[in-house]
Amino acid sequence: MLPIAPAQNFASDNTATVHPAVMQALVDANVGHQIAYGDDIHTAQCAAHFRDLLGDQVESLLVWGGTGANVVGLASMLHASEAVICSDVAHINVDEGGAPERFTGAKLIDLATINAKITPEQIEPMLHVLGDHHHVQPKVISLTQSTELGTLYSPDEVAALAELAHRNGLYVHMDGARLANAAVAIGDLRSFTIEAGVDVLSFGGTKNGMMYGEAVVYLHPELARHARFIRKQASQLPSKCRYIAAQFNALFTDDLWLANARHANAMARRLYDATHEVDGVTFAAPPVVNGMFPILRPDVIDALQAWSAFYIWDPNLYQVRWMASFDTTVEDVDRFAAGVTRALASGPTAEPNSRHD
Repeated sequence: MLPIAPAQNFASDNTATVHPAVMQALVDANVGHQIAYGDDIHTAQCAAHFRDLLGDQVESLLVWGGTGANVVGLASMLHASEAVICSDVAHINVDEGGAPERFTGAKLIDLATINAKITPEQIEPMLHVLGDHHHVQPKVISLTQSTELGTLYSPDEVAALAELAHRNGLYVHMDGARLANAAVAIGDLRSFTIEAGVDVLSFGGTKNGMMYGEAVVYLHPELARHARFIRKQASQLPSKCRYIAAQFNALFTDDLWLANARHANAMARRLYDATHEVDGVTFAAPPVVNGMFPILRPDVIDALQAWSAFYIWDPNLYQVRWMASFDTTVEDVDRFAAGVTRALASGPTAEPNSRHD
């Protein structure tokens, strides 16, 4: 018998609630009429927040979600004869249903990675095709920060990739769905974005306490020249932008966006500390952000998933993913750890059905 399940699960930070301050901001914004399509006071305030964070030169566009942010950002930098270089486990490559390729018309070139991070040494051999009309032309290097495996690009690693990109006429895109978690882990947002040479940034909000909404931030404004038209064509222009802007404004007030991420990261570390010495649980390393990818003894996976939801990451390895969120509590962590420990206390039985998300 497993103990009482935690109130919140560890399936994804997308399963989390909306932060109360964000919900209140939506209520507060829901007063009176405001001009639509971003010409409202809330969106103007939101744009000012992004300039404060990343520099007076940046331009920001609000969109509905993460896939839309990536599509709009990439399409702003690409022609149909060009390509995006990314990790084989990048969200744009694995989890966006082919949307980046369909809407940009460009090709994704995915590179095999161990820790979800691509390197300059992998990219350099691919650049000999530049200028050859028989080959799709590499134009964008897309990085995810923090990565799909919960790892981080250091500022120096981003800078090295950006230097290679810019020296060869390429741009750097960063998928920042979990950007806040990376920022608190590294200690500074600018060091691995604008200062490292990133050109266009997808800035996440949904996984950090918002109901919905993300932003595309152009760190070099010349790339935003056609972005508003691309956003409209991609069906990513909200008519009532104020409701996305108000949520971001709540997150940026008193650095709530960082506090949320710091808490999520800390809860992940607490769960690691409570389970990494349990027989039948194997971690490659302690978590640095809010995601963990342990390998579990296979016979307990089905029962644990039925008890408290989480996803299988690699069914061949019996590797799972546990994600902490801004609303994960100490009690949630301790209950989940207790359930994992109790499930593994009995001897092996049967292997699980393969499921992957």
